[in-house]
Amino acid sequence: MYGIFKQGTSTVGQRIGIAGESLHGTEMAEKMAKALGRGVHFVDVPFDTYRGLGFPGAEDLGNMFQFQQLLGDEFQGARDVRQARELNPALQDFDAWLSANVSRIPIG
Repeated sequence: MYGIFKQGTSTVGQRIGIAGESLHGTEMAEKMAKALGRGVHFVDVPFDTYRGLGFPGAEDLGNMFQFQQLLGDEFQGARDVRQARELNPALQDFDAWLSANVSRIPIG
């Protein structure tokens, strides 16, 4: 994130997580349903199942989701939305991202 580099040496050694918003899967599904005008449901897929889906990056995503769960509050605590917005005032929350990108979401 360019905003981190603009801070100069004041961020050296800091752990800075970048997040426009912190939502659970069900919250994201509700927001997507509203933006798409149709039902969207969150399904918590087991990590090994996710890794075996066969698309490029599926294994990496399964590992990432497992890592997030293992760290729990520590993972979420490293993502300070207020700090991220100070570093990048144009950072979007999920609603703003959906508004700008809903037409690009493939539905079938």
